[in-house]
Amino acid sequence: MSVDLLRGARVSLSKGAPGLSKILVGLGWDANSSDSGTSFDLDASAFLLDQNEKVLDEKNFVFFNNLSSKDGSVIHTGDNLTGNGDGDDETIKVDLTKVSSDVKEIVFVVTIYEAKSRKQNFGMVRNAFIRLVDENSQKEIARYDLEEDFSTETAILFGRLYLKDGGWNFNAVGTGFNDGLAGFCNKYGINI
Repeated sequence: MSVDLLRGARVSLSKGAPGLSKILVGLGWDANSSDSGTSFDLDASAFLLDQNEKVLDEKNFVFFNNLSSKDGSVIHTGDNLTGNGDGDDETIKVDLTKVSSDVKEIVFVVTIYEAKSRKQNFGMVRNAFIRLVDENSQKEIARYDLEEDFSTETAILFGRLYLKDGGWNFNAVGTGFNDGLAGFCNKYGINI
C-alpha cells in the first residue's frame, strides 16, 4: 500500500517495505502554456552526499550528462526533453545494496533547463510529484504531490533518501530555490 506524503513528512522504508533493495524514483510534472514562447525542459538529478552533506566524487552527481553514480547504485534512465505524456517523466533507479558506505543521503531535485533565458519558473508547472516504487514488485511505496505554488523558483528539492539508525528513510521536502542546478552544485560541493 502506498503512503501519500505531505510536505516535510518522513517514512521509514525499512519498516514500511522490509527487504526493499531496488527503488524506482519517478518524477513527473505538466507544464502550463508558456508566455515565453519556448518549450519546457525539466531535468531530474540526484546528489549522493556524505555525512557533511557534500558530494565526495563528481561521479556522484547523477544527471542528464552523467547517468550513473561512481558505485553504480544510482542510475538516471535518461533525459525527457518535453515532459509530454502521463506518469513519470524521468526516472532514477536506486539499488540500496550497492550504495557506497560513505553515502548517507541521496537528494532528488528537479530544475528547469535554461529557466532564466526562457523566462520560466515552477509557477508555470503543475501536477508535479515524486514517487518511490519497489522495482522488484512494481508496487508504489510512497508518493508526494507538490501542491505549493512556486511562482518564482527555478529549482525544487523534491525529496531525499537518508540513512538513520541503519535503515533507509524518505523525506518529502518540497523546497524551492532560485539558483537552478548551479545552486545545488554549489551547495553540495560540485564545481561547475
